[in-house]
Amino acid sequence: MRRVLGVLALMAAVLVASPAHAASTLTNAGFETVNLAGWSTTGTAAADFHEAGGRTGSYRLSHWSSSAYTVETWQALNGLANGTYTLRAWVRSGAASQSWISLKNCGGAERRTYVPVSGNWLRIAVTQTVTNTQCTVSLNSSAAAGGWANFDDVTFSSGSATLSIKGGDVSSLPKSEAFGGRYFTAAGVRGDALTILRDNGVNYARLKVWVNPADGYNNKARVLAMAARAKALGMGLLIDFHYSDSWADPGKQYKPAAWTSLPLAQLRTAVYNHTYDVLNALKAQGTTADMVQVGNEINDGMLWEDGRSSRFGQLAQLIRSGYDAVKAVSSSTKVVLHLANGGDNGLYRWWFDSAAANGVLYDVIGVSYYPYWHGTFAAFQTNIDDIATRYGKPVLLAETAYPFTPGTDDAFGNMVNAATPVTGYPSSSAGQSAMLRDIMSLVQAIPNGRGLGIVYWEPTWTAVTGNGWDPTNPSSGNEWENQALFDFNDRALPALTQFTHQ
Repeated sequence: MRRVLGVLALMAAVLVASPAHAASTLTNAGFETVNLAGWSTTGTAAADFHEAGGRTGSYRLSHWSSSAYTVETWQALNGLANGTYTLRAWVRSGAASQSWISLKNCGGAERRTYVPVSGNWLRIAVTQTVTNTQCTVSLNSSAAAGGWANFDDVTFSSGSATLSIKGGDVSSLPKSEAFGGRYFTAAGVRGDALTILRDNGVNYARLKVWVNPADGYNNKARVLAMAARAKALGMGLLIDFHYSDSWADPGKQYKPAAWTSLPLAQLRTAVYNHTYDVLNALKAQGTTADMVQVGNEINDGMLWEDGRSSRFGQLAQLIRSGYDAVKAVSSSTKVVLHLANGGDNGLYRWWFDSAAANGVLYDVIGVSYYPYWHGTFAAFQTNIDDIATRYGKPVLLAETAYPFTPGTDDAFGNMVNAATPVTGYPSSSAGQSAMLRDIMSLVQAIPNGRGLGIVYWEPTWTAVTGNGWDPTNPSSGNEWENQALFDFNDRALPALTQFTHQ
């Protein structure tokens, strides 16, 4: 961010660092005091300054320099009761700066959350356990010349902001393996894909269910087998009912062929019976589902035309059939209602207000957010914060992904092939890793601990001949392999390690 000479003069006038503040609460958390009272500076002092234009109030903390720099603005807190604390801050940053907030000197290893690349203010959080009655609040940047970051409205309080679900949708994995798919650790050791995921912090498996798929995959039998594998590794289980013989999403919610002529009352019964049958079989083999999606990306409803959102009363009846079946099998299993377009707050308010008006029951709000399709980070954060508060429900990011290359590993094109689909995040292994890290941090920061977790969409869907998009066409290709978490040599990518850092 460019600075005029007058701002540079102001920098020089206010750069005398204050001593560390020996107290249990933050001083000058909004940076309204001109000399940054309460804060100290380490590193390139000239890159650390108080500047007009705060998120709230009149001022903010800025990191910037016309040459490369590393700087830390910090404040030590003492006399804390031992326990769990969370640092929250509103931040923004340019692509030339790697910036982060952290808690350190708290009795354990430093914990960091990085600042997403965004010209809009975003809230991020980091949680730490204090065991020695003290902790240092630290705001950092390491930047190239002209790199900038802003911080404002910092809080430090008891409580936790962490993700309990760190999942992967592995629905395509059985077919990949059947057609010769192989998987390796980052070090090049061949292994079981689910085990590699688990060993890198993935603790949930998401599996979609089709009613009567043409290729015999993603059906009840295949789901039972995959559930057994996942549960044997100690993973949680999220079952995703599409209520179709093939893909169901906002653009298509077609009934299974066997249900096409059913009137609404019989359609409700079919939804109940199918849901109950799959879930009860899972329970019988000792792999009870932990969470269940009643429908997949049901922006415009499901089981068209009967269950379109324009017929919300009928849609509500179909959802209720699914909900009742889930709870009949296991009252502790959580029901998720899942929409796409995670940056569209108007859609979510309309849909979930309509759900409330029609008596729809559910436990968790599921969201798809693909940053190259669904709006800015700011739009996404605004939406997930709002719906968590407005409806009093935890939020699960049920689908997200990002490319590690614009290239392709088969004869088919990619759904996303831009060199930089989102500013600041190139299609590279480092760009994919940073994007996943930063999306996770936005879910983690949802107020009141309602950020439940995230599920990466199809981390194991590499390019394997025969394992394409279309279950009716064995020669169809995979347009997603450049967004898997295994590279074109089938080795685990750096992004996979992000699950261990949140």
